[in-house]
Amino acid sequence: MISRAGKRSTSRRNAGCGRAALKRWPMTCACSCGWRLAAGRPGQPSAVILDARTVQSTPESGAHAGYDGHKRRKGAKVHVAVDTLGQLLAALVTPASDQERAQVAELAEQVQAVTGDNVELAYVDQGYTGTEPAEAAAAHGIQLEVIRLPEAQGPRPGFVLLPKRWVVERSFAWLARFRRLARDYERLPQTVAGLTFLAFTCLMLSQLIHLPFSS
Repeated sequence: MISRAGKRSTSRRNAGCGRAALKRWPMTCACSCGWRLAAGRPGQPSAVILDARTVQSTPESGAHAGYDGHKRRKGAKVHVAVDTLGQLLAALVTPASDQERAQVAELAEQVQAVTGDNVELAYVDQGYTGTEPAEAAAAHGIQLEVIRLPEAQGPRPGFVLLPKRWVVERSFAWLARFRRLARDYERLPQTVAGLTFLAFTCLMLSQLIHLPFSS
């Protein structure tokens, strides 16, 4: 009884930490490399796109939730790095109150670890402006390029398709089709990160079936 209670309390303390970074799975690496080669690209990317999505919390995940003032939503924030084909390279889960720019260093480190320091450029939105995220990326050999909204008449130009940046939005749309990831139902942020990699592995496997491979 005491042992089980101790394990339960440890689990709750871990749940409250609110952050989780997960190493990329070997199967995900193999699928991504095969997908890129079949698409006529090098096996490892030289450019990535960074972004984050806020996932609504549930009573089960409340311990590691935060409030995103911009999205006006309480939950977890899933920070990702995808290649220019939209395939996942790195993922980091934090409370929704954490800023995107503060996670650049950890994402850049993950990206270079899985690509063999092959990435040189990262496209980001205006939430990553400033010297701190640029310096954090440069410390890992990556240059940040901020894709800004074009100037338009009126205060609300409506939806604008941004070059390069639309790729990560499509990746988020893929994730939204997995019901388990539509909200944060997990007690531990590590589970959210693991399910994110699992979702992309399933997507890549289904896409590889339809790609022509040269013998």
